[in-house]
Amino acid sequence: MSVSKRPKLTDEDLVRQTLSGNEDGFAGLVDRYRDKIYNLAYRMLGNREEAEDVAQETFMHTFRALESFRLGERFSPWIYKIASNLCLDRLRKQRQPVSSLDEPIGPDQDIPQQVADWSHAPDQLYEVKEMRADTQDAISTLPPKYKVVVILRHLQDLSYDEIADVLNIPQGTVKTRLFRAREILRRKLARVYEGGMTVKEGVSR
Repeated sequence: MSVSKRPKLTDEDLVRQTLSGNEDGFAGLVDRYRDKIYNLAYRMLGNREEAEDVAQETFMHTFRALESFRLGERFSPWIYKIASNLCLDRLRKQRQPVSSLDEPIGPDQDIPQQVADWSHAPDQLYEVKEMRADTQDAISTLPPKYKVVVILRHLQDLSYDEIADVLNIPQGTVKTRLFRAREILRRKLARVYEGGMTVKEGVSR
């Protein structure tokens, strides 16, 4: 006679356990999200020690704020929001001035920058094995606001709605930043692989 396996506890089950005083519930959340939060922080900060610190801070903040979590909603975007904010706070403290594609150009700062539309191109940067290392290097050089949307979308697999909630910005802004981040990556990788691959220019916005 086979013994049926116990169904895997959902994030909400673990949250409910934690809120009821069961320490195993929060231990389960930590075990489930430890690597994911560390990877997010490491890709954002590029430093293992800082990533470890952010991971620990994330779970400390999560435990303290867990009562504010709305049962019935997905837990992963909620904890990613905590981790992302901690990463962005650190980056703001150490960030060097960077040129933003959001800023207008021209003598009177009244001409919006034009970038090529790459939205129709496949996300081949994340699929071609030999390009992954160069892609990761390119991602690490993105301005924080572009880096975070790329990581949340392509590496954490969050939807546009979830990213908008995580970063507290409109969904349209998420799409714009993701589009511009892809354009920066396309240009950087085109230089790396110049002569070895053909990059098609899209239609200007």
